[in-house]
Amino acid sequence: MVSFRGCAAGLLWAVLALAGGTRASEPPDLLPAAQRADAIRVYKAQRRMELLRAGQVIATYRIALGDAPIGHKRQQGDEKTPEGDYRITYRNPRSRFHLSLRVSYPNEADRRQARARGVDPGGDIMIHGATPPGYRGDWTDGCIAVTNAEMDEIWQRVPVGTPIRIVP
Repeated sequence: MVSFRGCAAGLLWAVLALAGGTRASEPPDLLPAAQRADAIRVYKAQRRMELLRAGQVIATYRIALGDAPIGHKRQQGDEKTPEGDYRITYRNPRSRFHLSLRVSYPNEADRRQARARGVDPGGDIMIHGATPPGYRGDWTDGCIAVTNAEMDEIWQRVPVGTPIRIVP
């Protein structure tokens, strides 16, 4: 889901619609195992995501987050990006946001806290494309967004099962 505020919203939505959505070709293949990431780190305050291999950073990306980026996601619709340890559970080559990698939010602790509060924890948290090149604002409903070109690179390096740590 995408949420926009302000007068530039219509123009930005049009650019995102052109940048994301259906693919003209098949997504790139995974790189050989020796070139893949074995971990992902997201630093929300710095709007930075790193791909790691054997503890070394192999790629760094500027990211956009949810419209309410401070704090851990606690329920559906709060527009927050979760914090904690998760895994990549699915690679979606037909994402409406170019390509996407599903993050395993909510985990059991997230579901437990939501149940205790009587709310839906939400879900469908992804790393995905569709951020226009050069755009610097947060615009997702809790996902981690990069440009389509960056998403192609990430797609090639991140297999299902990759652990992701998201920190404030």
